Order: sequence, then structure tokens, then C-alpha cells
Amino acid sequence: MERAALETRLSLEVQELGLENFVLQLEVDGLCVVPPEKTGVQPETIKAIRDHLLEEAEQIVGCGFDLDRGPDTPLTMNPDENVIARFSGDSGEPTQFLVQQLCARDRLFRDLAINPVGLALIRHMIGNNATRFSSHNAFIKWQGEFGYGRNLGLHCDQMAVPRPWGRNALTANTNWCLTDYTQENGAMAYVPGSHRRMEPPRFPEAVELAVPIETPAGSLIVFHGATWHGAFPRVSPGMRLSIANYFRHYMILPQDDIKNLFPQELVDDCSDPEMFRLLAGFVDEFPYTQQTERIPRFVS
Repeated sequence: MERAALETRLSLEVQELGLENFVLQLEVDGLCVVPPEKTGVQPETIKAIRDHLLEEAEQIVGCGFDLDRGPDTPLTMNPDENVIARFSGDSGEPTQFLVQQLCARDRLFRDLAINPVGLALIRHMIGNNATRFSSHNAFIKWQGEFGYGRNLGLHCDQMAVPRPWGRNALTANTNWCLTDYTQENGAMAYVPGSHRRMEPPRFPEAVELAVPIETPAGSLIVFHGATWHGAFPRVSPGMRLSIANYFRHYMILPQDDIKNLFPQELVDDCSDPEMFRLLAGFVDEFPYTQQTERIPRFVS
């Protein structure tokens, strides 16, 4: 792609934050990795988020979690609940779960969801005025050789949207690495350039082309909704923690009903309440809950 052509589409935020090279990588590969020093999120904040997330996980499950050892007690989950693995006909016990609706749990998570660097890259793909939240979830993952099975859970996030897809992303995702990502630690897998195919993954080709995203804790992974991605199993002891702040075009159904169910008084307790309100869809006309269009009146 000609860089001059790309620059005609760059937002002021992208230019002010110096994100041009990351945008170029998104255009070419469908995914980019922003290093910790570029996101503006300090190491102590990543540690605080990680610690708080482990506390949330303990409250949900009822046992403690240690970064180096994993769960304090053996945990089991029904293999039938490994939904992504079932796409390939595999059956194996999951070794991860989601902590959902993060932004209602603590300000740390709300501030991460509206991080300016992540938002600038997401809005480049979806559109500045069209970008909305879809969900805010954390992945709690520990050692287990099965993972998502032989197909690595490879999928693309906008698979439910009828094709043909256009250049603009209909959904896009950010993945905050709270621990180091290596292949043996269960890193994300993706197929570079797969977003330009504008179709779901083809197997076994997708697995053959998939590469691990190896990057240190604090890194931010941003990717297009049509990018083929999944994850490798974690074969080493310990845990992989990450936060997925997932975004959508405002005409796409959200995963989490944030507009109607999120406690709106929490919005003032974040780094940019106005931006959070916009992305949450609090001021959106749709879906309406009462008569919104004009109606005729009797002539007196």
C-alpha cells in the first residue's frame, strides 16, 4: 500500500500519538502489537490490574490463583463447554474461563477500555463515529495440553455477519497482555493478512499458516474483526492472563448489553467519562425504548 494513500485516511489521534506504523501493520497483516512503552500504561498499573483480576477470579471460582503455579487446587470443566474446540469436532477439557463485564468491577478496567492508543487504532478500523463497545472480558488461562484442539480455535470475530464484508472492520479487538506471551505459555495465534480474504478460516490451511504472537507483559495486541486468530495451549506451568476489550460498529449487535445494564453512575469514575459514554452508546438513538418519532396532533 502506498503510504501517501494511507495518510489521507489517518485520524488526528493516530497522527498525534505517532501510530502510523501500527496502522500500516493493521492494513497489511490485520494485527499489530503495540509495545508497553507506547501505550502509556505503566508497569505498576499492569501489575495492579493483574492482581485485581486474580482476586476477581478467586471470588468467582472459590480458590486462589498463583501466576507461577496456576490454580491452588485442581479444577475441572465439562469438555462440552469447550465451544471453540467443538467447531473442529475435537473434545477436550478447557483450561481457561472468562471474567466478564469487567468495566462494572473496577476503575482500572474502565480506564484500560478507553486507552487512547488502543482506541485510536480501533477507530481507524471501524470508524471514529461508528465505534462502540461490545464487551469487556478477561481470559484466565492455566496449564493444559489440549487448549482449543488441533485447529487452535482459529476463527474471526465477525463470522456471524453475512458476507460480503467490506474493508472497514465490523468488529475489532484489543488484547492486553498481563503476562508474557510465548508459544509455550499459550500465546495468541493468528494468520497474517487473513483479514484481506474476507472469509472465515479454511482448514487445515489456517493452522499451517498460523504464527504465535510472542510479546512481553504490558503489550497491546490490536486486530481486525476478519483476522483469523486463536491460541496455542499453555504447556508450561503457571498462568496466562489477558483482557479483551472488544469493539463493534454501532449497527452490529453487542455481546454485552452495556447501554441498558451498565451502572451509569460509574462512568464519571474513569479517565474520560465523555468518551466512555459515547462508546457505551448511552446517547445513541437506537435501540429505542419508547416512542421517538413525531406523531400528528389534532387541529384545534
